[in-house]
Amino acid sequence: MAIVNRLTVDGRDYFLPDPVTELKGKILEAIKAGGGYVNVPPLRGGPGVDILFSPGMPVTWSQFEVGDSNPPVDEPPLDDVADYEL
Repeated sequence: MAIVNRLTVDGRDYFLPDPVTELKGKILEAIKAGGGYVNVPPLRGGPGVDILFSPGMPVTWSQFEVGDSNPPVDEPPLDDVADYEL
């Protein structure tokens, strides 16, 4: 299973791989300084997005465990399936 973090900034969601400790620190520094741009990296390769963080801007973090996209399905053996004679 992989951990995916969701950063919601002013109603927009950004999905990030773990770890996000350094990014959280940069965002906090920008807010404490009265505002500043922080580069939010993409979930998969690419340059990321520069976001202007400022005091009073709503920012929330969520964390999810992401597993296999197709988990195995436990099907009962054919002998255990009821025959309803439809």
